[in-house]
Amino acid sequence: MAKQQRAGEDVVIRQADASDAERVAPLYDAYRQFYLQPTDRSLARRFLDERLARGESVVFIAEDAQSGEPLGFTQLYPTFCSVAARPIWVLYDLFTAAAARRRGVGRLLMNRARDHAASTGAHRIVLSTAHTNTGAQRLYESLGYRLDTAYRVYELVLE
Repeated sequence: MAKQQRAGEDVVIRQADASDAERVAPLYDAYRQFYLQPTDRSLARRFLDERLARGESVVFIAEDAQSGEPLGFTQLYPTFCSVAARPIWVLYDLFTAAAARRRGVGRLLMNRARDHAASTGAHRIVLSTAHTNTGAQRLYESLGYRLDTAYRVYELVLE
């Protein structure tokens, strides 16, 4: 059984395991659509299956405490900070179902991610979001995340 943390009166946050991929896949598919990707639930399921089965990511799922309905998820990937010579976590995905927004589900997931990172001795959590995703930016800043103004981020797409 996956490790659980009860959060609030009506939401449970717990770490997902491989058996949860099917339940998280619709949320992950909706997350990808938010970032303008075509819907592909089988791709979402396959990707989650691989990450969870290989232990390549940590996924936390928010569920309605009464019905067990999935309300949101976050996914983190482990990596390292060469300068600090310590592990860090990349919080790559955060998504809440439309019906669950404004209930604090995203905040609960972010707090669980922070607790996980701290418990693993991580130096920090890093994340990025779209410039237009101002709601997420407000959430992150309210939780103490700060916009990096010292470094530019570059990417090379290899398609």
